[in-house]
Amino acid sequence: MNFFDKLNRNILQNQSLLFVGLDPNPEMMPTRYQSEDIIAGLGVWLEFIISQTSNFVCAYKPTLGFYEALGIPGLQLLQKTLTAIPSHIPVILDAKHSDLNTSNIFARTVFTEWQVDAITLSPYTGQDHVVPFLVYPDKAVFILCCTSNPGAEALQQYPTKESPLYLQIVKESKNWGTPEQLGLEVGTTNSEVLVTIRGIAPERIIMARSIWAEGANLRQILEAGLNTNGDGLLIPVPQDMLGSPQLSQEIQSLHTEINQIKTEIIHENSTCSVWFSDVCLLNQHPQQNLILQLYDIGCIMFGNFVQASGAVFPYYIDLRKIISNPQVFNQVLTAYEEILKKLNFDRLAGIPYGSLPTATGLALRLNCPMIFPRKEVKAHGTRRVIEGNFHPGETVVVVDDILISGKSVMEGAEKLESAGLNVNDIVVFIDHEQGVKDRLQQNGYRGHAVLTISEITNTLYQAGRINDEQFLAFNES
Repeated sequence: MNFFDKLNRNILQNQSLLFVGLDPNPEMMPTRYQSEDIIAGLGVWLEFIISQTSNFVCAYKPTLGFYEALGIPGLQLLQKTLTAIPSHIPVILDAKHSDLNTSNIFARTVFTEWQVDAITLSPYTGQDHVVPFLVYPDKAVFILCCTSNPGAEALQQYPTKESPLYLQIVKESKNWGTPEQLGLEVGTTNSEVLVTIRGIAPERIIMARSIWAEGANLRQILEAGLNTNGDGLLIPVPQDMLGSPQLSQEIQSLHTEINQIKTEIIHENSTCSVWFSDVCLLNQHPQQNLILQLYDIGCIMFGNFVQASGAVFPYYIDLRKIISNPQVFNQVLTAYEEILKKLNFDRLAGIPYGSLPTATGLALRLNCPMIFPRKEVKAHGTRRVIEGNFHPGETVVVVDDILISGKSVMEGAEKLESAGLNVNDIVVFIDHEQGVKDRLQQNGYRGHAVLTISEITNTLYQAGRINDEQFLAFNES
């Protein structure tokens, strides 16, 4: 999973834009952790911070300079701290690395040995410095484009306030990497700076810094930094909060305040609703939030619905609505992607018409050529059965939305095979169960599904979305 998807998954899971700086600063360490062994005290403090914040943040940001200042014991503390961070939470190493000569070896160290997910870089040596970090496809970089340090103003505002250097950095760095690879680090107490940067780089993640100065307006910061989808902005937890013995309660309060303001901003400015979870289950399904969102936007309905086959089901699945909800569509694509990355294929095929948008999105994500078998052959033109370019003998993975009987997806696979293509795997979003995967197996195909209908129903029942009668109707069907 790349950094962008890992970050977004954690933002959704914890419903949080907050990140925490894990800085072993002896001057900030609470007295209750101070002892003769300063490294041990700092380690206990950092572990406390992680334990108290992991349910309320989207990322951690250790500052390399603090660890380096402590010498070899400090670097050992960094390794220990990285190990203590839950693996599902992304780590942004705040390095501000700027040495062109050591870029290759440093990138290899932080991304392959330390296994961090992203790093901050200085832009002054240009794209040549950034490239060694961008060759790691699942990692990301944040380019320092602006700081709040008063002494930097003479440089950052040069040559004029209308066309300052920091905006030139934003414009130039956009050409260095994709939005999934490269974000921006912005230290400022001025929301107008964020407004200007967001206007130039609407598609980039902005990691905000130094926003907690006296008199700072959190709402203005959020209004300025959030993108049109209501995300794309990472907010730091105030450093002085990390010394509190009631850290969990304080960060939860901040978390709630930010989400409330964010919701109000989205409601006021957006035409595309953003969903927030309202349940917390002890035995949470990995795709719980996605299941609940699909139900809440009307993709999953319960009642008595006649299927195309004539059978009556106590539920109806309509995944066509997801294309109008970018938040959900992105999660659906990520879920498919996790399965597809484990399979071997040359091309990807969608089954008309329901799965074509999904197949197109996956082809773009995976950088994989797409084809599709026509539902009906045209009586004019080329009269092709398969649309798109391909070569006989290639292996194609078939993508569809839901498996009910397996008839339509196997018909599509047979059309592909009739053109000399090989089909081994069929990947769907929802498996109706009832032995349909066994029928695929009997016809020579391996079936894969993101979710089963029973997983969906059990999750909805536990979350209180469906009642006893609806749950029993499903189990009796």
